[in-house]
Amino acid sequence: MNISITFRHMEPSEAIKRYVNGKLAKIQKFLRRPMTAKVTLSIDQLKHVAEARISSGGEHLEAKEAGEDMYASIDSVLSKLERQIRGNKGAAQARRKGAASVRTTSAAALTKASRIARRSTSKKAGAKKRPAKSSR
Repeated sequence: MNISITFRHMEPSEAIKRYVNGKLAKIQKFLRRPMTAKVTLSIDQLKHVAEARISSGGEHLEAKEAGEDMYASIDSVLSKLERQIRGNKGAAQARRKGAASVRTTSAAALTKASRIARRSTSKKAGAKKRPAKSSR
């Protein structure tokens, strides 16, 4: 596990470094291959910004968060990365098992549902047809 932490417009802190390292160690357990992480912590005007890029094998994940507190920004960035890892892992497992992609399955279900909705509304409209006005 290779982690680089960059501080911009703020003083480097050992406490923040330990905090980020501990959180990233927990994320490593979701990945099959060793990861390389680049974390950038900065202060932009009054916002504390945390950005993280993780590479593990062929996966490249990225997240960014700005907030009032640096620790809260770090937590939300790492939760975003964890969500991305879980999503990619589920999609990869589905592909290996030969299942359709979640995106294509949900898109097909939406198009089918919209066709059914259109049919039902057109049937309702057809039952209430008014006689055509005659032009005089």
